[in-house]
Amino acid sequence: MPELLTVLAARLQAGFDALEPGSDPVLRASDRVDYQANGAMALAKRLGRPPRDVAEEVAAAVSLDGIATVEVAGPGFLNLVLDDGIIASAIAGIAADPRLGIDPATERHRVVLDYSAPNVAKEMHVGHLRGTVIGDSLARALRFSGHEVIARNHVGDWGTPFGMLIEHLCDIGEDEAANELSVGDLDGFYRAARSKFDADDAFKERSRQRVVSLQGGDPETLRLWRILVDESVRYFDGVYRLLGVGLTPEDVVGESSYNPMLDDVVRDLERAGLLVESEGAQCVFPAGFTNREGDPLPLIVRKSDGGYGYAASDLAAVRDRVSNLGCDRLYYVVGAPQAQHLEMVFAVAHEAGWVPEGTVTQHIAFGNVLGEDRKMLKTRSGVSLKLVDLLVEAVERADRALAERQAGYSDDERAILAEMIGIGAVKYADLSTERMRDYVFDWDRMLAFEGDTGPYLAYAHARIRSIFRRLDREGPDPAAAVTLDTPQERALALELLRFQEALDAMLEWFAPHRLCNYLFGIAQTFTAFYEACPVLRAEDDRTRESRLVLCDVTARTLEVGLSLLGIGAPDRM
Repeated sequence: MPELLTVLAARLQAGFDALEPGSDPVLRASDRVDYQANGAMALAKRLGRPPRDVAEEVAAAVSLDGIATVEVAGPGFLNLVLDDGIIASAIAGIAADPRLGIDPATERHRVVLDYSAPNVAKEMHVGHLRGTVIGDSLARALRFSGHEVIARNHVGDWGTPFGMLIEHLCDIGEDEAANELSVGDLDGFYRAARSKFDADDAFKERSRQRVVSLQGGDPETLRLWRILVDESVRYFDGVYRLLGVGLTPEDVVGESSYNPMLDDVVRDLERAGLLVESEGAQCVFPAGFTNREGDPLPLIVRKSDGGYGYAASDLAAVRDRVSNLGCDRLYYVVGAPQAQHLEMVFAVAHEAGWVPEGTVTQHIAFGNVLGEDRKMLKTRSGVSLKLVDLLVEAVERADRALAERQAGYSDDERAILAEMIGIGAVKYADLSTERMRDYVFDWDRMLAFEGDTGPYLAYAHARIRSIFRRLDREGPDPAAAVTLDTPQERALALELLRFQEALDAMLEWFAPHRLCNYLFGIAQTFTAFYEACPVLRAEDDRTRESRLVLCDVTARTLEVGLSLLGIGAPDRM
C-alpha cells in the first residue's frame, strides 16, 4: 500500500505542477506540525520570485483531500496538518498488512554485500563487531525491501603467513591442530607459529619453502591448508550463530578463491594500457590519487618478487562480482582506515572497464569500539578482546540482571531470554551509534532497561504483548475501527505511519542508527500514549478496540524493526 508520505506528496504535486511541472515538494515529517514541504523555496529561486509568494500560490492550489490545513511559515515553508480521518484510515491499512505497509522497492537490485572478513587462524576480536553487525543489518533491510543480496565473507585465507601456520600444524600434528582451532584458541595457534618463525631459522626456512609449495599448488600442502581454513570457518560460524547474524560457511569466499583469476586481471590491465612498472612492481596509477608531495599513488597489483598482493585479489573480486555474479550494487562494509585503498580499487576497476555505467561500487565505512580510556577496547592485560568472550559476558550479565528482576522465569526461559537480551544489547549499542563515529563500550549503559537501549525496546515490546495475554487474545478485533480522540493516540498513529520513511533513510544512507532512532521514538511515544490512554479500562468497547489496534501495530513495528537490526523481541520479560 502507498505510504502516507507518498499520498501527501501527490496531494501537493498539483500545486507545484501549476508553477513548474515535476517540481519536487520536498516533503518531510516535522516536529512542529505533521509534515512540512520545503520545495517552494528552491522553486522560487528557479522562477526568480519571492519564496513566500510562491508558497502562497502553491498552498492555494493544493488538494485538501485528507489535509486539514496548509499554512505558509517562515521564508516559504508549507506546514501541513492532516485530517484525523486519513491518519486513522492509514493505520487500519497497515494493521491489516503483514508487512505493515512497507512496499518492496520499485527498482530492485542484485547486491553483493561484503562484510565481517576475519582472518583464518586468527581470532575474531571486538574489532570485527561493527563490520559484522552493520553488514548483517543492511543485508536484512535490503532483502526486506526486495533486493537480492549475495553476502560475501572475504576471509584472509592466503599469503605468506600460511607457510609458518602449515609447518606449525605439521609439528604438533593434525589432530592437535584441529582441536586447538575448533575450541577457539586461534590466537594461541597463531602466536605459537609466529614465535617459532621468529626464533628458529630452520623453521623459518621450512615455512618459506611451504609458501612456495602452497602457491605452486602442491596437493599435500593444499590439504594441510584446507584443515586450517575449514576449522577456522567452523569456529567463525559458531561466533556468528551466537551473535545472531546470517552469515554461513557458504558465504565465505576468501582471497584464495580469486587466485585463479589474478593472471586474467593482469592481462586485462595490460590490454587497457593501465599497468605500469615501478621499482620492479607492476602497478596502476588511478587518476586523482596523490601523496602529500603531489606524486601519483600506485596500486600495486604484482610485487617486485612476482607475488600478488591483496589489491590484486580485491580487483579480481570486483571483476568477478560484476561480470560473473551480475551484480549492479557492490557494497563493502569495511573499517574507515581502508577508505583510500578501496577508493583506488574501485577507480582502477572503473578505468579497466569492468564496472558498467549505472553499477555502484561503495565503501560503507565505520568507526571503532573504544574502552573507557577512549582507546581501542582491549582486555585488562592489553590484548585485543575476543569477540566470543565479549558475547559470553553479555549473556552472563543479562542473566544476572534478569535474576535481580525476580520475574519468576524458569531456568530454560531465563537462559533463552538472557541470550536474546545480552546479544541484543551489544548489537543495539553498536547499531544505534552513527556508523562513522567511535563509541565507548559501556556495559551499564547498554544493558540498562531504561533509555535508548536494546533491553528498553525489548521490554516495550513484551509489555505490549502482555496486554493481549491478559485478554487471552492474540491480537485486536480485525473489524475494529480506529479512532483518534486524544493527542497521544494521534501522535502514536503518526509515528507508526513513518516506518517506511525510517527504513528508506536507513538504506539511503546505510545508517542503521536511523532505524534505531525511529524505534526508540516509537517506544517513547507509546509510553506517553499508554500513560494517558487506558486500554484495558477504556471508557467503552469502541475506544478499547481502537487502542488495541494501536498497541498491536506498535508491537509489530518494534518486532519487525528490531528483526531488521538482527535483534530479537521477546513476548515476555
